[in-house]
Amino acid sequence: MKGSFSPPPHRSRAHASPIPVMETFGEPEGPDPFVNRPCYEFNHRLGTTANDRRCVHCRHYLTPRCPEIDEFLDDVDDLGPE
Repeated sequence: MKGSFSPPPHRSRAHASPIPVMETFGEPEGPDPFVNRPCYEFNHRLGTTANDRRCVHCRHYLTPRCPEIDEFLDDVDDLGPE
């Protein structure tokens, strides 16, 4: 049939990586400063297995309601190009 449309082939999900994996080199020095803070409130939109008291799983993480937002933003500024 002339001019027929066929969709492009799709990659199988086996090859897709939905979450980027960060590589770590060696053990972190000292305790993680972004874990077990007194202001932590679990984000219930996440699965219960994510409730590890890490700031990235807090319902206020990187929001104006986060009392530590300035510290997080300082940490991001440190990762900028030099």
